[in-house]
Amino acid sequence: MTEGASSSSHAPSNGTQLRLQLQTPAEEHGRAIFVSGNFNGWRTGSGAYEMQQTGPGYYEFNFPPDEWLPEQLEYKYHRGDWDQVELDRFGNTRTNRTLNTREQDTQSDSVDRWLVDGLAYNPAYLPKIEILTEDFKIPKLIRTRRIAALLPHDYYETDKRYPVLYLQDGQNLFDDYAPFGSWGVDKKLALMKEQGFGDIIIVAIDHAEKDRITEFTPSYRTQLGAGSGKKYLRVLADRLKPFVDEHFRTLPGRENTGIGGSSMGGLISIYAGLIYPEVYGKLMIFSPSLWVSPNIPFRVMNLNDPHDMDIYIYAGEGESKNMVPNIRRFMQAAEEQGDASFNFELSLDPDGAHNEARWGQEFPRAVEWLFYSQSSQTS
Repeated sequence: MTEGASSSSHAPSNGTQLRLQLQTPAEEHGRAIFVSGNFNGWRTGSGAYEMQQTGPGYYEFNFPPDEWLPEQLEYKYHRGDWDQVELDRFGNTRTNRTLNTREQDTQSDSVDRWLVDGLAYNPAYLPKIEILTEDFKIPKLIRTRRIAALLPHDYYETDKRYPVLYLQDGQNLFDDYAPFGSWGVDKKLALMKEQGFGDIIIVAIDHAEKDRITEFTPSYRTQLGAGSGKKYLRVLADRLKPFVDEHFRTLPGRENTGIGGSSMGGLISIYAGLIYPEVYGKLMIFSPSLWVSPNIPFRVMNLNDPHDMDIYIYAGEGESKNMVPNIRRFMQAAEEQGDASFNFELSLDPDGAHNEARWGQEFPRAVEWLFYSQSSQTS
């Protein structure tokens, strides 16, 4: 629950009955659904605010015509308590719903999914996690670190082949107690599997701890100097990817291979796509640290090879004053370079923060667009 401040002034409904209409998956037939909000102190468990089922997946609640209501109504739907509250289709907690009781008398809503006993996902669909470090020999030019493959939960029960997404900063992707928070990729994959777009292998590459910035900095003049990014990316493209393709049932072509990350991990992933377009056809870029290299030197990149590329970019407009302008400049510059065709999807959140939790929320949307949307599959 995200409680808003209740309005101190309440407006009568003037004899007009306020109605809430709800549509939710039909399998919820027979489950009691309630509404709580600033009109009842956000209390749960009150039969007075139980919705009436009008059909499979359809519910309705009518406020009594003489009930005094806040002028700005805030509310959420739940199935009896906050451990069964409504979620969006990607398993994220919704912000409070609102409506103006002076201007509306009917509101139609929809709920895609619900928390179930406090869980947004079905544990049966959690991916299998295999650590590759012991088998994969990392050359001395980059620091040894954990590399993990997150495989579909039924990987060993099928003979299917899967697209692969390589992600930076593996420490922050699925560890519940990561020091800077976690994307919760394992849980998101379980949720995505239920919805039909979780058949993908994620390769999580831990960063190099104290050498992270150096390793994620491109190997040309930047605000941080010239880093060892080119050496790092050479290992991923020339050593790690062949190892993964040999040991797992992958779809190895560039059209089914992506790379991504956030912040400095987003910057190095852009660099990876530009110097290895024959390897990566899809980039997942979250809140990239383009301030480090605001003017990408495309002339030194491998863009003469006319590979098309799908690029999903997310940013919070409140992260910094230069975040979105830098992204827009990068997109414009990329589209003006070489013969390659860049297919961009830009996702901006006016209130988005620069943290793992927000990037985890964006992860399913990005995977769906990159690997499962019609536009990306036909590019």
